[in-house]
Amino acid sequence: MVEKTETKMAETYITDERLTDWEKRIGMDLRVGNIYNQNVSYEAIRNFANGIGDDNPLYRDPEYAKKTKFGALVASPAWPGSVFPHWVLQGLPGVHADHSASDWENLKPIYVNDKITPKCYFVGYDVKSSKFAGKTAFEYQRFEYWNQKNELVSVGHNLLVRYERQTAKKASSEGKGKYDEFQLPHPWTEEELNKVDEDALAEEIRGSKVRYWEDVKVGDELKPVVKGPFGMTDIVAYCAGAAPVQLAAHGVQLKLYKRHPAWGFRHSVNHSWEPIYAVHYLHEAAWAAGARYAYDVGIQRHCWLVNLLTNWMGDEGWIKSCNAQYRQFVYHSDVVWFTGKVIKKYVDENGEYCVDIETHGINQRKADTIPGTSTVILPSREKGTWPVEKRLPSKEWRGTGKGVYFD
Repeated sequence: MVEKTETKMAETYITDERLTDWEKRIGMDLRVGNIYNQNVSYEAIRNFANGIGDDNPLYRDPEYAKKTKFGALVASPAWPGSVFPHWVLQGLPGVHADHSASDWENLKPIYVNDKITPKCYFVGYDVKSSKFAGKTAFEYQRFEYWNQKNELVSVGHNLLVRYERQTAKKASSEGKGKYDEFQLPHPWTEEELNKVDEDALAEEIRGSKVRYWEDVKVGDELKPVVKGPFGMTDIVAYCAGAAPVQLAAHGVQLKLYKRHPAWGFRHSVNHSWEPIYAVHYLHEAAWAAGARYAYDVGIQRHCWLVNLLTNWMGDEGWIKSCNAQYRQFVYHSDVVWFTGKVIKKYVDENGEYCVDIETHGINQRKADTIPGTSTVILPSREKGTWPVEKRLPSKEWRGTGKGVYFD
């Protein structure tokens, strides 16, 4: 275990007065300031795929993509999460926020040279009590992603859990914190690590081999996707491809924190200014927030789940929706095995051939870190239906960026 040091972040309480003021914001169109990607460049598509560990050529090889129905390079269905991470941190400064769930719909493909504009709305909250953090606010937002043709390409709702850092820290210091019963970093053996590597390298990408609806049976299991042991390079690669915060350096960073003191803190060892987001790569930051160790990003884990689905469905499948809850943290040194099983097969109200898939992300402690249910639309061999083809723009739009600057 790394020796703990005392790093201090802004700490405030969730009072009734603050909640009453916060309630006035419900229904607001929130200002999305945490935008990272917006112009869909080749590099933005490729770097995102690298950042979530997705080796699918559909998202990195323009020549391969040209030979598919898409006709040009497209982004992963998870890529909108790199524009902004489904949420806007708003209100309750000094109160921590963990992204804890998203119900995500995928409507249209995103092509290289498109331009995506995000929108976000505060739609409500609940107040609950937690053993881990005392008084806790469950915040709900609606997120949207629009392309340059003013078409909605991706949409959904998310949950942010807002809690008092000082309460969580106190529980952790008394040995009553969340998941205090296991050792961190995880005490892997060489044999166990070799098995993890073997499982990770056994990943299968369906690609151009069409998976037809008729060939799928209820009870079929998806080939697992393995992420981990989660470490520093994994989070750095994710930030390079999808950094969902306003990362800056030196004077630019300092000016930002002077304007918004609750957004940053001074590191107790390095004496550097760091963002609250550093809980995902600095153990000192995680401890200051009441967590046991640096941990993953919620939307990052959801993107790993999308990787499982795209591997299985192939180039001709379409993820209609992907619902998941982010339970526990994936700490540095953890491994997650993403699994899925077909639980339902049907034709929906639009005449499309769907399968519902129950998904899980099981860590080495046998805990399910991301239970959820997704719906995938597959081609029908008998009816000759192709879900990707149904959602394609006209050929003159594919990968041209037409309309980014002029309609």
